[in-house]
Amino acid sequence: MKAIVYKDAKKVELNEVEDPRVETETDAVIRISTAGICGSDLHMYEGRTSVEPGTVLGHENMGIIEKVGSAVKSIRVGDRVVIPFNVACGFCLNCERGFTSACLTVNAEAPSGGYGYAGMGPYRGGQAELLRVPFADFNCLKLPGTPGDELEDDFLLLSDVFPTAFHSTELAQVKPGCTIAIFGAGPVGLNAALCSMLKGASEVYVVDNIPARLDKAREIGAIPIDFSKGDPAEQIIERRKSNPLIRASLRPGEEKMPGVMCGIDAVGYQAREFSAPRKESPVEVLSSLVKVINPTGNLGIVGVYTAEDPHGVNNKAKEGVLELPWGELFEKGIALGTGQCPVKRYNRFLRDLIIAGRAKPSFIVSHRLSLEEAPDAYSKFDERAPGYTKILLKPASSTGKKAA
Repeated sequence: MKAIVYKDAKKVELNEVEDPRVETETDAVIRISTAGICGSDLHMYEGRTSVEPGTVLGHENMGIIEKVGSAVKSIRVGDRVVIPFNVACGFCLNCERGFTSACLTVNAEAPSGGYGYAGMGPYRGGQAELLRVPFADFNCLKLPGTPGDELEDDFLLLSDVFPTAFHSTELAQVKPGCTIAIFGAGPVGLNAALCSMLKGASEVYVVDNIPARLDKAREIGAIPIDFSKGDPAEQIIERRKSNPLIRASLRPGEEKMPGVMCGIDAVGYQAREFSAPRKESPVEVLSSLVKVINPTGNLGIVGVYTAEDPHGVNNKAKEGVLELPWGELFEKGIALGTGQCPVKRYNRFLRDLIIAGRAKPSFIVSHRLSLEEAPDAYSKFDERAPGYTKILLKPASSTGKKAA
């Protein structure tokens, strides 16, 4: 089959590799209809992980069941399915508790497994024509419709982006009427804004410096904050202070809560300095969130942080050790939640929101491309080229196209 293979830093290629097969009786093999290029894939693409050359990339996958093992009971050949980026067994201590992001049986090296990603087990990715899915009964979410229909791109985002965005709002404890600041207007940040509004948040601020992404935030009713125009925390606080309705609603003492009650980091360790965006500053976003979140507020972190970063800004950062404003965080009593999303906890219910027409997470999609176009798309995405918000790969396509 054809597949996107990691070769070296800043180099991926479309190669022919051996077809996957049913290796155990609980496996399935799917023919990929759509796979996503994720912002997390760029960490590997840039050489900032331990990914091995020859790895087939891609953890955002959906398609049609082509083969099943003899023990697979609930999924049949011909079924349309989407696959969580987490590989999970469904029966270990953590899976039983709903933490499928920390499965204990699928990866000998760590309590987590995933497709086509450094350190997450021996599972090839789905930026390819075919994909082996372990524990298929547990990991395959059945979908209605047929490949290429009007819900294809929405359903693909159930593999990672949409559940991760929803998970970030759970970590940040977003509730009806709350105020929230989301740092990062990439696919997860924009969908976190969408999820916050689905939950009834009263004000949703989205921080970034890329105009096209900020425009997307505005389109869905969020309030865009361009950090190139000044400290984003101060911009949000000043905007709230200047609102006469907010001022008139405060009782004495409540002026001590000038910021927001919830915050989300959808950026991670490759954050940039607000005043000098070409310079990396891994704690810039977290420090600003601690500043803008009110006392007793909540912070959810789904932007990726690693224990090993060969290109970290200093020796400590290379080990994943970062200086954070813990004193201010403690004094404010900010509750903190972090970690990978356990996709299985949410994907069935988010699927039904899509089917009902209540959510369309694919509003972020900018490009639909063939596998042949993927190497160039990786380069453009890594450069943050204008218009490259979310790239989906269509292995059956002989030519790709930019999304309308």
